[in-house]
Amino acid sequence: MSSSLVRQLTPEELELELKQAELINLETQLAQRELELATFQAELHAFEYRYMQVVGIRQEELERLNAQISKYMTLLASNHRFQPSADLKQLYREIAKRIHPDLATDPQERARREQLMALVNQAYEAGDLVRLKALFKDWENSPESVQGQGVNADLMRTVRQICQSQNRLQQIEKQILELQQSELHHIHLKTINFNKAGLDFLMEMARECDQSIAMAQQQLNELKAKLD
Repeated sequence: MSSSLVRQLTPEELELELKQAELINLETQLAQRELELATFQAELHAFEYRYMQVVGIRQEELERLNAQISKYMTLLASNHRFQPSADLKQLYREIAKRIHPDLATDPQERARREQLMALVNQAYEAGDLVRLKALFKDWENSPESVQGQGVNADLMRTVRQICQSQNRLQQIEKQILELQQSELHHIHLKTINFNKAGLDFLMEMARECDQSIAMAQQQLNELKAKLD
């Protein structure tokens, strides 16, 4: 068969191939960073268990005592009523028109819409306009919101998947940075350094907590005596 009979790819098809290759590369990077994040989280969770056993239970006791101290020192009253603003109600109606589960064309899409509507309802009940706007923006930019078939629709979906992967990578980098800057991570590093010197940093923290607990208990007893 003559090579001249081989159909040439259209510009859209060529662009789709390039974007699909870009997406595969991004997904590979994403999987690696997801693994690194999960490993970091697992290491901190393992340390957090020992931390809670040695220090955490003491801090909880101290918080309980401080809460009682606050209760005896002052009485606070609050009254919460659900009063959605006009902007909140208008945005909720707009979102419901776009993503309501009844608009789905297949079970998978319906499940996705139901999950999103549940988040929308939570944000509405909380009166969280910022969260509601973010959910709406996520939907508008999602591959699922693209209608139709063919190269152009596939290209648009792929571009949005690339955008989602890039956003997720940014989120992972932010999460890793937050973990690195967290108090728990700093305590973990201090514990490692103390261990190298043959010391137990968590036990040092526990002793300080015990002293604070004793002082708080004394203050609470004095307040109770004044109210008797």
